Amino acid sequence: MTTKTTIQQADLNDLNKVAPLFEQYRLFYKKEADQQGATDFIKARLENNDSVIFLAQVDGQPAGFVQLYPVFSSTTMQKSWILNDLFVANDFRQLKVGSALMNAAKKHAIDTNSHSLKLCTSVDNHQAQALYQQLGYRKIVNFEHYILPV
Repeated sequence: MTTKTTIQQADLNDLNKVAPLFEQYRLFYKKEADQQGATDFIKARLENNDSVIFLAQVDGQPAGFVQLYPVFSSTTMQKSWILNDLFVANDFRQLKVGSALMNAAKKHAIDTNSHSLKLCTSVDNHQAQALYQQLGYRKIVNFEHYILPV
C-alpha cells in the first residue's frame, strides 16, 4: 500500500487539524490535558504570526507538525529559528513523517536567509536525537544553557 505524505504551512483553516496534534504533543511531555488551552494557544500563534507551523498529512489525515519560532543572533546579525515542537502521531511514526517535517523546517530557514535552526530535546528522547543527528544537526557542547522560571 502506498501512502502520500504532504507538508504545508498551516494557517487558521488548519486549526482543527493542528490543535489536537499539539495536545497530543503536550501529553507526550506529561502535561495536564487541556484541549481548549491547546487550541487557544495554536490559534493565537497563527493569528499573531509569531510562529511558523508546518502540518504533515498522510493520505489526508493529520499526522504531525513542527513549530518554529524566530529569534535573532546578535553575533551573526541574522535571523535564526528555534525548532520548538516536533510531533508525529503514533500511527504515522514509521512513515518518515518526522524527516519530512524537519526538511520543511530546513527549507523554510534557507528560504528566509536564516543562520541556523536550533532545537533541544529531552536527554532520554533517543529516537529524536538519532533523527536529528541523521539529518545533520550537531550537538552544542560549548555553551551551557540556563533558565530562570518567572
